[in-house]
Amino acid sequence: MADDEVELSDEQKKEIAKWFLLNAPAGEIQFVAKDVKKILNDDKLYHEAASEAFPQYNKSHMISLEMPGLVGDVIITPFNELEENEFLDPRTTQVAIIDNIKQVCTAVRPALDEELPSAYVEDFRCAVDEEIARYVGEAYPKGVCSVYCVTGKDAEGPESDFELAVVISASRHSPQNFCNGSWRSTWNIEFKSDFQSLEIRGKMQVVAHYFEEGNVQLDAKHECNDSTILQAPEDCAVAIANIIRHHEAEYLASLETSYSNLPDTTFKDLRRKLPVTRTLFPWHNTSQFSLTRDIAKELGVGK
Repeated sequence: MADDEVELSDEQKKEIAKWFLLNAPAGEIQFVAKDVKKILNDDKLYHEAASEAFPQYNKSHMISLEMPGLVGDVIITPFNELEENEFLDPRTTQVAIIDNIKQVCTAVRPALDEELPSAYVEDFRCAVDEEIARYVGEAYPKGVCSVYCVTGKDAEGPESDFELAVVISASRHSPQNFCNGSWRSTWNIEFKSDFQSLEIRGKMQVVAHYFEEGNVQLDAKHECNDSTILQAPEDCAVAIANIIRHHEAEYLASLETSYSNLPDTTFKDLRRKLPVTRTLFPWHNTSQFSLTRDIAKELGVGK
């Protein structure tokens, strides 16, 4: 080993491996994992890195896994995580046990009573879930969604506060065409009894990766706030779905406008206005330029 070379410790190697895994584009962590494992050439070290990185990646990308027995899909998020590798699907009242590294659901069990919200909260959760599912079915091909109670799940009446989280995830993976992408949005809805209002906080994210003879990535994020009045469950659900529909459509439209203008704005600004000679290229008389003649002249050949 050369004197100026420094051997990385196992901990440093693990942290570097985790960085690559956590920053893998949507739908590509398994491809990155194969390369990382080969580079590390240490199964124990790779397993340590993967065991820490995959759970974070799965939750941040809100991946959807099919549950055994054709009972439905479970979305992996921080909102429905019960224990390590256990995630609640409130729609089916099942708990999915998953293998984070293989990204598969290995088993399911019925949810316990204490893991589910009260009947009062569940009325609101179910109503919102139904409206959001209808919206996602119309707006996102192959999109999935779920609604979770994240605080105040034991609330028993109108005088109690609680919070729901709406999760929407849609992805399109097409590695054979050198592109992958996903849409992820989360909406936290606070039910405030004192003010008879709902406070809504939304976070939206679009990511895409194009890698045909290149490597171009998009990662766009947007946050917003809104509110509405507290009503009966069905009326609240309609109002919440309309607010989410409005903000997501508005954001997608702004993205479309922004990127359609790229050729005339950003890309044009990236081009050099003038060459380094500060003079325009004489396209009307290109015969005065000859690469072979210039090279010959510089090399002193052909004289």
